[in-house]
Amino acid sequence: MIEELLPASAVVVETYGDDEPAPLYPEEEAVVARAIDKRRREFAAVRACARRAMEKLGVPPQPVLPGERGAPGWPAGLVGSMTHCDGYHAAALVRATDLASIGIDAEPHHPLPEGVLAAASLPAERQRLRELAVARPDVHWDRLLFSAKESVYKAWFPLTRQWLDFTEADIEFSADPGERPGGGFRAELLVPGPLVGTRRIGHFEGRWTVRRGLAATAVAVPHQP
Repeated sequence: MIEELLPASAVVVETYGDDEPAPLYPEEEAVVARAIDKRRREFAAVRACARRAMEKLGVPPQPVLPGERGAPGWPAGLVGSMTHCDGYHAAALVRATDLASIGIDAEPHHPLPEGVLAAASLPAERQRLRELAVARPDVHWDRLLFSAKESVYKAWFPLTRQWLDFTEADIEFSADPGERPGGGFRAELLVPGPLVGTRRIGHFEGRWTVRRGLAATAVAVPHQP
């Protein structure tokens, strides 16, 4: 699912279904030593995806430890992103020479809890969502916007090491023609953007899809000259 949202250079490994016990490295075990069982299973399952992605890129599997603000620490020469929700886990990795950063997110395709959209969006975004809902009422646009904001942040943080608030990126969706929901989005950064190569970029481009009860988004940040 997410593989279709990213450039061909990215390797994505996904699993569906209940969290299955997966081995962890001792350093990872220490991170979740006091976590509840559900958290441990999610933590392990998504890292199993990440290690399979490493293998596909010819990189020996190794620990993936959370660093500053929980951002995963990837092996040298790789950039990546992980996501999980009930019944789904995914990791996306790419060589750092191919992309500057990536961000992925998956959410259950249900409406957001009451009050979340108002806190996580801009007035202009909410107006556009109302218009989109008329054209595609089968899509929970509020949840999709939340997912896109998460993907934007995951792509942003490795480039800046700074927080990005939900209201500091203005996201506009486009929909592909056809029956299956999907399309693109543009995230206009409302704060100074990251320096990529020799250029400071002001927006991110992403893709979205709705499938198998999930809303998924992905952002790929290309290198700049």
